[in-house]
Amino acid sequence: MTLLLILLGTITAGVGSVWLAAALGLGVLSRYTSHMLSLAAGALLATAFMHLLPEAFESAAGSHDLFAVFLAGVVFFFVLDKVELYHHGHEHGHGHEAGHHAHDPHGHDHAHHEHAHAPARADAAAPPMGGGWSVLAGDSVHAFGDGILIASAFMADWKLGLVTSLAVLAHEVPHHMGDLVVLRGTVGSRRAAVVKVSLAGTVTALGGVVGYAMVSQLDDYLPFFLVVASSSFVYVALADLIPQLQKRLNLTDTLAQLVWLLVGVALVTTVSGLAHGG
Repeated sequence: MTLLLILLGTITAGVGSVWLAAALGLGVLSRYTSHMLSLAAGALLATAFMHLLPEAFESAAGSHDLFAVFLAGVVFFFVLDKVELYHHGHEHGHGHEAGHHAHDPHGHDHAHHEHAHAPARADAAAPPMGGGWSVLAGDSVHAFGDGILIASAFMADWKLGLVTSLAVLAHEVPHHMGDLVVLRGTVGSRRAAVVKVSLAGTVTALGGVVGYAMVSQLDDYLPFFLVVASSSFVYVALADLIPQLQKRLNLTDTLAQLVWLLVGVALVTTVSGLAHGG
């Protein structure tokens, strides 16, 4: 019975938070798409610095070890991002070459056609937003840790488990709103973004099952899960999102960027505070 409750709680928290975030970020707030990058950056940074890292450093783990894992995580997600961008560029290069040969297999003069299609190729060659796999990897690690926490709560008391599941769902919503913005920029499809983040959310259930089986043995590793997840969110915010906002704008648009970034920070901070208070 306890395992069933853990599965229900983890799936509700892990996947339900994604769907609620999609309804808000891609539905109700979709008309503010131009400001969603700012909100996403604020939400990811606040999740890392105001929620995950404080929990990790409140544990018995040594700060030196935690910082070392954080640094290793940032470097790992940098490499992962490079591999992702290389993969996209490699696919585009092969597609372009194949299309070029298919267009005129006899080697005729392409001057006129190249001139006509130059703008389209320039657009297609623009590098995609990175950070997709980094976000998914960070989400999966974060979700696994959440699953262990929910399992621990249910094993102590089913009422505590229920409250913990709802708290995880609540504080994940603003964070997933940021994730969906990043993934939509990477895959170019709203549905694909929701599906991928939802799949990462199902790792919460895996964490719950593992936590149910070996909760006492995993307690010492939870801080490191939190630090790895936070390193992915910090990397994506600073390497992928913030640079896209660093362009010359008028004062009104610049203030709007700042306001939406602070809204992302405030949402995560407030909801996480209420969840912990509850």
